[in-house]
Amino acid sequence: MPITILLADDHAMVRRGLHVFLSTQTDMKVVGEASNGQETLDQAEKLQPDVVLMDLHMPVLDGIETARRLRTLLPGIRIIVLTSFADQDHVIPAVRAGVKGYLMKDIEPEDLAVAIRNVYAGQAELHPVAAGQLMHVMASSDVSLQEQQSVSADPSATGQIQEQQKLKQPLQMNGTSPGPDMLTRREQEVLGLIARGLSNKEIAVQLVITEKTVKTHVSHLLDKLGLADRTQAAIHAVKNGWV
Repeated sequence: MPITILLADDHAMVRRGLHVFLSTQTDMKVVGEASNGQETLDQAEKLQPDVVLMDLHMPVLDGIETARRLRTLLPGIRIIVLTSFADQDHVIPAVRAGVKGYLMKDIEPEDLAVAIRNVYAGQAELHPVAAGQLMHVMASSDVSLQEQQSVSADPSATGQIQEQQKLKQPLQMNGTSPGPDMLTRREQEVLGLIARGLSNKEIAVQLVITEKTVKTHVSHLLDKLGLADRTQAAIHAVKNGWV
């Protein structure tokens, strides 16, 4: 059975271009289109698509509110945002609303098809810039929570916590944390570049290796860390101070 897709964008030309391209994919089928948020909800309820591929800026209901309502209306639906914005004011609310993919409109068509397949299979797909925004917020939240807990327990401990945070990264990278030790040197390098928001192609250029080799390293490090995708790997690395 093909992956059924509902397109939602207030620009008819964008919908037409996406429809034409996705129709060339033998495992995908565009079952409907919508030009605003409310129409997206109505069409989704009627057509029950596997994936909704939508813009964030739409009339009547914006993409964030549409995503929230879609998740309530159809909990099993996969939502992918295709937008021109990758700032925190868009990325974080979208992720909180339940989107599984956050892509930019300059994405290569073949990469879009791969992303749709991955999201349909249960993976998360975030543009590197969007992933970086998400990791920054998560890392900041963790530090803030640690500081609040410390001050609540013992106000005089704030300075000690700050010093521990400064020491955290070198200590873990020198072997006291079992996580990085599970990876080869090259896998650690790849993980570090993933956490910086680089794509596989950019990592290949940075390390002077082929993109296929990068994909192999990514697959191995995901298996070793027990993670589902590169976004989880990047967030995991940042939260644990590995990079």
